[in-house]
Amino acid sequence: MGRPYDAVLYGATGFTGGLTAEYLAAHAGETRWALAGRDLAKLERVRDRIGVDVPLLHADAGDPASLDALARSTRLVISTVGPYLKYGEPLVAACAEHGTDYVDLTGEPAFVDLMYLRHHRRAVETGARLVHACGFDSIPYDLGVYYTVQRLPENVPLRVEGFVSANGSASGGTVASFLGVLRDPLGMRRAAAERAAVEPLPQGRRARIARSPLPRTRVHGGVPVPLPTLDPQIVVRSARALERYGPDFTYAHFFAFVRGGGLGGSGGLRATLRQTPGEGPSAEQRAKNWFKARFQGEGGGVRIATEVAGGDPGYTETAKMLSESALCLLHDDLPATAGQVTTAQAMGDALIARLQRAGITFRTL
Repeated sequence: MGRPYDAVLYGATGFTGGLTAEYLAAHAGETRWALAGRDLAKLERVRDRIGVDVPLLHADAGDPASLDALARSTRLVISTVGPYLKYGEPLVAACAEHGTDYVDLTGEPAFVDLMYLRHHRRAVETGARLVHACGFDSIPYDLGVYYTVQRLPENVPLRVEGFVSANGSASGGTVASFLGVLRDPLGMRRAAAERAAVEPLPQGRRARIARSPLPRTRVHGGVPVPLPTLDPQIVVRSARALERYGPDFTYAHFFAFVRGGGLGGSGGLRATLRQTPGEGPSAEQRAKNWFKARFQGEGGGVRIATEVAGGDPGYTETAKMLSESALCLLHDDLPATAGQVTTAQAMGDALIARLQRAGITFRTL
């Protein structure tokens, strides 16, 4: 209460940040929001382009005092400034300290684990909800599995397999984040081990990532390849937090290389290495892109198939998912949570409903 803004978008001068600003301009309604970054002249150009007279705030990843002031000024911060391992922690720390909700687009496992280790406890104390991975990483899988589990029997062991098929390009910022992960695999494993040593597990229940590299479900006309991303970790954390996933939950995650049909045709995720952060494809190029995440769930003698699908995964739909996550935290009736939480844990049905209204489909096949 008493803060001048409901939401501040930090990083609107980047390509995905600019798309997020455009989406908020069209859908934020009465939300009091602002743009923040280190270059006010660039922010002015973004504001002129979106056609909404929102305030502009100075904030710089290299100036923790400016990020602290930013967190104190708003109920929620939306961050599109990556690589998050390089630039992200001071803003997470400020939000945790001041009870400010936070959403981002990270797909960096080490960043998520380190932020849990360093700032989860303080966020619980202040009531801040820190929700990472609110874009193509990892909403289609986290909410897709949540949607699937709700259609399976309760109080029985459950297994879900997810298969991703997509046509699109990775942004320059995403490529930079991915290359950062590749540069320090030992650091990623160390952060994961440190988190596993201190994070409490649910009593009388278990949830885990499947160890087998092969799925039980057949991918017609294609080859499923294990997908070593942040997504299955997010799914399992939701399963540990929510009893609806049952007493014994297992998740397996695959990329479906399919040609000529099956899980979506001859698509693939293209990492456009020539793009630098801030660059991206044209609206015409993005309009041709799509994604499908299909899930096979089984438990209690029941088997079901579900699908989450949408348009351009790396940019257009990611900006939509991030914006709707922020608006959901601000305006919807949600379960009481605090600390580092997942989208399924913090927003669940309310966020699915928002995304469905925004054109992303959730359906039982």
